[in-house]
Amino acid sequence: MTSPPSKLDTFALAKLLKRGTSEHKGNAGKALLIGGAPGMAGALLLAGNACLYLGAGWTILEMLDPASAKACPESPELMIRLASAQIDEVLEITKPDVIAIGPGLGKSALASILLMGVLQYPSIPLVIDADALNLISESKDLLSALQNRNQQFPDQVVLTPHPGEAAKLLGIATENVQSDRLATLEKLITLTQCIVVLKGQHTLFGSPKHPALQCQEGNPGMGTGGMGDVLTGSIAAIAAQGVRHQLNLWESTGIAIQLHATAADSLVRQGVGPIGLTPSETILEMRSLLNKLL
Repeated sequence: MTSPPSKLDTFALAKLLKRGTSEHKGNAGKALLIGGAPGMAGALLLAGNACLYLGAGWTILEMLDPASAKACPESPELMIRLASAQIDEVLEITKPDVIAIGPGLGKSALASILLMGVLQYPSIPLVIDADALNLISESKDLLSALQNRNQQFPDQVVLTPHPGEAAKLLGIATENVQSDRLATLEKLITLTQCIVVLKGQHTLFGSPKHPALQCQEGNPGMGTGGMGDVLTGSIAAIAAQGVRHQLNLWESTGIAIQLHATAADSLVRQGVGPIGLTPSETILEMRSLLNKLL
């Protein structure tokens, strides 16, 4: 019988993000986030705001929606560009420390080109979410590219599926995912050789090199559109800082998962939700909690 997962407990690691007096934005890393197809720009903006407020030195958005690929007055700190099919050139010029792809990405031909380009970019941490996961589930070439990257650069990709996305990756029903979440996590790790975050009640977290952990925090108010985008941006932010603060992708992801759920619980205790709890409110609470942990 498979033993139950241990409790996720990462907050002691957050102290490594404390900044020295002489640090600059280069020490906090450069995060590149890709997504925001027409009608879904908000998903990428939520991920970008989470990345910004959780401390990345630069947050750059490659936006697929031409109408939204412009400065955002509410968040002028975000560097927003129109996504280009010349992804190899973009990555060579940008030289990101971490890439997140998926929030609002859609499943267009351009989305597939961008995802393949990211999977072929070496070495740095990748966060793969939402439609990027759906594209991988529908393409043997993308799945093969993901597996090949993990063979060359192990422990440098994290997938963050919700139950529906997990079901598509494994070719099973969502009900089967939910009936045995731990077995599903193990199957996803075996298939992809990635760090995997299986979102949902008591989010599960594991990798080829680490036994499964379970997040004890979180509440039903998190079941709203955009919460997953916030988690993606948060992982990217902490991983970007981790490059120069001695935190690897596994550790950075664990901090982000627990911080995300704890912030939502904190807001509910304050009377904000669970009904009507928003991703944007959660971002600000995450920033407050993170700074208290330093």
